[in-house]
Amino acid sequence: MKWLPRHLDTVGEALLQHLYLVIVSVGIALVISLVVGIWSARRPKTFTTVVIVTGVLFAIPSLALFALFIPVLGIGAAPAITGLALYSLMILIRNIGLGFQSIPADVMEAAHGMGYGAFRRLWEVELPIAMPYIVGGVRIATVTVIGIATVAAYINAGGLGAIIFQGIDQRFPEKIIVGGLLTAALALSADYLLSMLEKRLRQRSGRSGK
Repeated sequence: MKWLPRHLDTVGEALLQHLYLVIVSVGIALVISLVVGIWSARRPKTFTTVVIVTGVLFAIPSLALFALFIPVLGIGAAPAITGLALYSLMILIRNIGLGFQSIPADVMEAAHGMGYGAFRRLWEVELPIAMPYIVGGVRIATVTVIGIATVAAYINAGGLGAIIFQGIDQRFPEKIIVGGLLTAALALSADYLLSMLEKRLRQRSGRSGK
């Protein structure tokens, strides 16, 4: 490879832009999903409806979804982050809801009997039990968004997709390979780190439940 060693700064900047898109969009989606997921988990019909609605959003092609926000937000990172956050909602809300629905009824009754208020029960009892599901959702959403974020380069949001599309336009295979391999490496790294965290949380939850 001859292009990569001479353009490490360009590649590094694209990688940072990609990370920015992913972290901000998943972070925004996580905040929204915690509120909606916890609230709807206790209402099965509402939870099903929310999952269906967010599933419809997830099914919209990425370019079409990004384009919907361009008249309001212009081109660049803003519409990309908005679209990526919407793609994350279905995954996160579903996992958060399932996590809270998995809490045994006797655990909830015991916490109530010990005089736990709603907030204390949520913070000290429900969240720790549901945390492996939440981290699992963050893992899936992050890996998914890392891939979809490459398309955001079409609306001038930057990221590793910009290198890939430059390679396609210029018929420059090295750029395509570099952008593709870095995207794959980023996704695999995020999946590994978050899966290890999820596994550790499940083990801790299993020990505490004995």
